[in-house]
Amino acid sequence: MDVTSIETAKSLHPKTYDGHIQYGTAGFRTRSEILDHVMFRMGLLAVLRSKSKRAAIGLMITASHNEEPDNGVKLVDPAGEMLEASWEKLATELANVEDAKLVSTLQNIVSTQNIDINAPANVVVGRDTRQSSPRLATAAVDGIKALQGMVNDFAVITTPQLHYLVVCLNTNESYGIATLHGYYQKLSNAFKEIRGSSPSYKNYTPNLVLDGANGVGAIAVREFQKYLGDSIQIELYNDGSGKLNYMCGADFVKVQQTQPMNVPQQQNVRCASIDGDADRVVYYYTDGQNKFHLLDGDRIATLIASYFKELLQESGLDLQLGLVQTAYANGGSTDYISKILKIPVACVPTGVKHLHHKALDFDIGVYFEANGHGTVTFKESALGTIRSAIANLRLSETARSAASKLLNAIEVINQTVGDALSDVLIVETILHSKGWSLADWEKSYTDLPNKQLKVKVRDRNVISTVDAERKCVTPAGLQERIDTLVATYPRGRSFVRPSGTEDLVRVYAEGQSVSEVQKLAAEVSLAVYELAGGIGPIPIVPN
Repeated sequence: MDVTSIETAKSLHPKTYDGHIQYGTAGFRTRSEILDHVMFRMGLLAVLRSKSKRAAIGLMITASHNEEPDNGVKLVDPAGEMLEASWEKLATELANVEDAKLVSTLQNIVSTQNIDINAPANVVVGRDTRQSSPRLATAAVDGIKALQGMVNDFAVITTPQLHYLVVCLNTNESYGIATLHGYYQKLSNAFKEIRGSSPSYKNYTPNLVLDGANGVGAIAVREFQKYLGDSIQIELYNDGSGKLNYMCGADFVKVQQTQPMNVPQQQNVRCASIDGDADRVVYYYTDGQNKFHLLDGDRIATLIASYFKELLQESGLDLQLGLVQTAYANGGSTDYISKILKIPVACVPTGVKHLHHKALDFDIGVYFEANGHGTVTFKESALGTIRSAIANLRLSETARSAASKLLNAIEVINQTVGDALSDVLIVETILHSKGWSLADWEKSYTDLPNKQLKVKVRDRNVISTVDAERKCVTPAGLQERIDTLVATYPRGRSFVRPSGTEDLVRVYAEGQSVSEVQKLAAEVSLAVYELAGGIGPIPIVPN
């Protein structure tokens, strides 16, 4: 380890923030002005992780759906998955040590993790469009170079594109070509192959209005359109000329359950919103009575799962299909999946790393958070079974055709992580195959009304949960209070969980009517405020 190089680079990125910063479910995410030393140190840690795994590691600078003043960073492991939990603790430790202890902390990581410091290291760097991102990327690159790591800087890219590139590099490009051109070409070619020469079918038309959240995803959409040609026409709004994530984007549309700013309101037009770094997507439309209709991650998951179940039945393939949700999944969707589709459902804690890990238990694992973040995973053995069925001339033409459709659908999907643009393509593929409008899709099941609120607290760590975050263990008395409140509402359900990045407690409530849900959510928020150290305005419970 070249201590002199580290000390020299460290002097350019001194630790000036005295507060504690924690690596959460989405990495580090906070105000951009306090992140310079964190980025430098994550560059150092990414090199150590790469040396430890003998593989390329990703470093993405983004704050996703947060507004412009924030920024963040997360590391991506070799298979495109989130950073291993034990290394999250190392990241937190490294980000918070005083400058004088930085080198000794690095040396301790090398020792405890048995890292060959002379092994090569390759770090793939990407960033979103925030004004602070170029400066923070420079700090990260300085950290990588201080430990003699090789930098693959792709500049402005979406988070899912970074995951894709990491996997391609670590599979010797068997998954795909490790360039942005390779990404666009892989997904668009598969999409056009399935779509064929008839883009319109029954109630489906090949036109989509898309809200780009004024983020990096808008840049990617414009580039994607060049590859997609006439197979689908995307009308882009919030294209980067406005304020990032401000009253637009998937998170805004999902939480507020309203149309994003700047998108013209048109009746029965298919619309979608992605978030700032393009790893979430939700669909929506306005009906003939100007009523807003949201089709979120739960809807996307059930659409994909039902489509794959149909293809598995038609092909006669004996593969285990499963769906993974979090506590945020609407009760209406869970009932539909388990009772109507009869597909196994698993519930895990919030965070894509938990969903992705559980999805790998199935031959075909569909996972989506209600916020629109998700994808589909496939075991290599399942892919082999599908390919064998396509080549098996003893099977019926119907069975082989269904297997072929299944394989093409797989090629449209970015398996490495939730990818809003890939998810749009698979949704459009399924709607086209069924000849559905969004109204047709929505008829599958009825969502229960739901509401999400946030409560500011002094310390989010006072909240601890079990049972996939559906039950609160601490502080004492809070879960009992929630249970008492929920019991007064037919089909009522509510839970609370700490934010992974801020001193906030997130409250979710659902029930049989909008008015009841609004009241339940406010009552639970008040309970959190009173029992978990709430600060700021006291939640108001409607009459």
